[in-house]
Amino acid sequence: MIRFFSSFIICFFLFHVNAQNISMTFHNGSDKPIYLVIPGVMNPNLSPQSTSGVSLEVGQKVYFFPKGNSRKKEVLFTVDSNRKKDTILEIDELIKTRKKELEMINN
Repeated sequence: MIRFFSSFIICFFLFHVNAQNISMTFHNGSDKPIYLVIPGVMNPNLSPQSTSGVSLEVGQKVYFFPKGNSRKKEVLFTVDSNRKKDTILEIDELIKTRKKELEMINN
């Protein structure tokens, strides 16, 4: 019984350490809507000049569509434990930077 209980406590602790959520705010400062994909969570449509609060697990990938609302998506960023809670992410600026990175890779 003690062995079972100690195993349960260890598993419970490991689950909570690995399931760390980071709350953040997505801001779209552009004049165009931004379509994102967050697998298993939601597919948000960020309206122009809008903000949206979200809480994501460490390791969660956020995708965007480099050529607008097309079928080909690319990773915008992956949530990591270095992100501060309640950070405001300028999604339109992140997309501009990521598009430049993708252009450099493809050329």
